[in-house]
Amino acid sequence: MAPPGSRHLDQRVRTDPDTVERDLIKLVLTIVELLRQLMERTALHRVDAGDLDGDQEERIGMTLMILEERMEELCDRYGLTMDDLNLDLGPLGSLLPPRS
Repeated sequence: MAPPGSRHLDQRVRTDPDTVERDLIKLVLTIVELLRQLMERTALHRVDAGDLDGDQEERIGMTLMILEERMEELCDRYGLTMDDLNLDLGPLGSLLPPRS
């Protein structure tokens, strides 16, 4: 039987020399996904505040959609899921907020 809390350890980045490339890709994609979600939230706040005109809203929306598609493509290429990018920070919880 696994020790309590070991499930959380399994979700952290591993340091096995055989998986170092995949783990590095996972870390980079995690950072990019975190930034993508922050950009998305910022864009929504700007739309809600009326800071953008219609063309700007459309351009930002298309850019964010394309970025999300590329993230999914890269995850597929490296055998990852978007859930794999949500690193467990122990007592702090998950790095990324739940996907909507």
